[in-house]
Amino acid sequence: MSYDEFEGYQYDRSDLSEIYADPYGVSALRKPTKRNPRNLACPTCQCPNKLTPADFKLGYQCDSCASRDELGW
Repeated sequence: MSYDEFEGYQYDRSDLSEIYADPYGVSALRKPTKRNPRNLACPTCQCPNKLTPADFKLGYQCDSCASRDELGW
């Protein structure tokens, strides 16, 4: 795909709110649902109820740990 093709590409962001807990923010964590509850501890800080099974499967950590690692907080 060339730059011109990419520049003209429009994508629907409305479906992001169905997947992500903070769809337009910096978090990549998934939205908790009945089938994907936020019931797992962060593998880094061990705080309970920070991740959904989908987050854990993707190898994510909680937002606090991610911010600390990525932004140096």
